Amino acid sequence: MEACDVLIIGGGPAGSSCAWKLRQSGLNVVILDKAQFPRHKVCAGWITPPVLDELQIDIADYERQSVIQPITRFLTGMIGGREVETVYGATVSYGIRRFEFDNYLLRRSGAQLRLGEPFRTIRSEGSDWVVNESIRSPLVIGAGGHFCPVARHYSTSDAESVTTDAGKPAAGRQPELPVVVAQEIEFEMTAAQSERCTVLPDRPELLFCPDLKGYGWIFRKRNWLNIGLGREQEGHLSSHVEAFAAAMQALGKIPLDLPGPFHGHAYKLRTSLPRPSTPHGILLIGDAAGLADSSSGEGIRPAIESGLLAAATILEIRGANLVNLTPVYSEKLRGRFGGSASALAGISSCLPQSARQYAAGWLMRSPWFSRRVLLDHWFLHTEVPVLRV
Repeated sequence: MEACDVLIIGGGPAGSSCAWKLRQSGLNVVILDKAQFPRHKVCAGWITPPVLDELQIDIADYERQSVIQPITRFLTGMIGGREVETVYGATVSYGIRRFEFDNYLLRRSGAQLRLGEPFRTIRSEGSDWVVNESIRSPLVIGAGGHFCPVARHYSTSDAESVTTDAGKPAAGRQPELPVVVAQEIEFEMTAAQSERCTVLPDRPELLFCPDLKGYGWIFRKRNWLNIGLGREQEGHLSSHVEAFAAAMQALGKIPLDLPGPFHGHAYKLRTSLPRPSTPHGILLIGDAAGLADSSSGEGIRPAIESGLLAAATILEIRGANLVNLTPVYSEKLRGRFGGSASALAGISSCLPQSARQYAAGWLMRSPWFSRRVLLDHWFLHTEVPVLRV
C-alpha cells in the first residue's frame, strides 16, 4: 500500500495549487483523479493577474506552449440591448484554455500523479485514511469540483455511520447553496470563421439576461472562441442557450456553423461559507466547498486560493493535533472570503417582475455602473488584494 503525507482527490486548479504549495515544503503529496490530463473542462476560461501572482506563474514561460490572451477592455450589456465598451488601457485579465491551464498547473505541482483512477472508497484506520484500499494518508483533500466524491460521501452518508478514528460521528448534511448551471462550447475557428468574427481578442463580451438570473459570454482567445451561458437555479437552460446563440448569430458575433453541441457544468455559489462537514484530517477546497463567487460565478481564483489556504493550514498544524485542522482552515476561509448574497440575485429579487427588465437595461447602459460595479467589483475584484501565504 502506498503512503503519503497528503492525498488530494482532484487534479484541477484547487488540487494542483494545494499540492504545489505543500511540495515546496517537502511534503510527499499524491493527486488522484479519474481523468487523464490534459482533459477538456467546461469553463469560460479567464483569470485575473492576482492568480498568476499567487501561483508565481511566469507568463513568458506559460505562453511558450499555451494560449494566454491579454484582456484590456470589455463589452457589456443586456442580451438584445445597447452595449457599453469599457476600456482599461492595460491588461486587467487573461483568457486561457482550461485544457492547457489545468494540465500546466498539475504537471508543475511536483506531486505524484495517479491519473485515470477514480475515487471508490475511504475508511479510517488508526490515525490514517485509506482510500481505494491502496493509498494511506493522515490527510485527505477533496478537490473534485461540484461533484467531488469526497464531498458527496460526507454530505450523503448517514452521520452516525461515518466515524472518525476518535469514535465521534462526522458532522451532518450541509445546507444547500444556490447552484448555477451553464453550457459552453469552445473551438478553434476556421480561417473563414475567424475573418467574419466581430469579437475582438482583447475584448470579451458579457451579456446579461433581462431578469438578471444569469449571463452569456463570448471570449476570443487568439483564434479560439468560447461561447456560453449560465443561469442560477435553472431548469430550462438549453432553451436560454439556444436563444442566446441565435441572437448572437443574428448579430454576426458568432459563426452560424458551430462545430458541435454545447456542454454543461454546474457549481455552487458562495452566498455564505458552509460549515465544516467532514471529520478531522479531511478538507474540502474549491468548488467541492461551494466557493464560486456569488456575483460572477468565478471559480478559478477561489479554487486556487482555497487550495493555498488549505496548504498553509496543513503546514501550520503539521505535527500537532489534527482536530484543529478544520477549525483553523475554516477561519482562514472566513478571513479571505467572508460571505455575501449574490449581487445579481439581490438586485433582481428586490424589484417587481414588471420593473426588472427596465431597471436592468437602465443599469447596463450606464458606463459608470458597467465599470465600477459590474466589472471592477463583480468580475475583476480590483479591491481584493493578492493572497500571500
